[in-house]
Amino acid sequence: MPLSVEPLEIPAVRLITPVRHEDDRGFFSEAWNRRAWAEAGLDIDFVQDNHALSREAGTVRGLHFQAPPYQQDKLVRVLRGAILDIALDLRSGSPSYGKHVSVKLSAGDGKLLLVPVGFAHGLVTLEPNTELLYKVSGFFAKSHDFGLLWNDPALGIDWGISEDDAILSEKDQRQPTLAELPDYFDYAES
Repeated sequence: MPLSVEPLEIPAVRLITPVRHEDDRGFFSEAWNRRAWAEAGLDIDFVQDNHALSREAGTVRGLHFQAPPYQQDKLVRVLRGAILDIALDLRSGSPSYGKHVSVKLSAGDGKLLLVPVGFAHGLVTLEPNTELLYKVSGFFAKSHDFGLLWNDPALGIDWGISEDDAILSEKDQRQPTLAELPDYFDYAES
């Protein structure tokens, strides 16, 4: 199989490791292949690729999600640098509601994180000039683009960076806490 699929502590979130063919020139890898993914039980219709650059280490992006009917699965890959990637369960009624998984992704390891619908996504860059490419299964809809406060104490996320050193957008500095967030996703429907 051209990829390995590993469920994480919250099984809906998966770490994907594509096979890399390496030699003295470098490597070749199929980061995404519709047929191989479907055979692995991941039949997702991605419709858009997003490319992001964070110039400084310590840049926090998130925690973001799109609400129904514009919800998105996300497939995150690091092209340059490294991140600590976070997926937070927002599915009302889920046994893992309000809990998160985190995984380090780097350009060197070639791994991808699949963040499914019903989860908020966030990251912190671990190196300067970190570049990401991520596929999404729904088009951007500004009217349904939401988030929650990255450092909400109720979440218990260890970002590996102090609040004073985190580099955030104005939007991410003023997001609501989990307790203030309406229920956008239902576990029974996911």
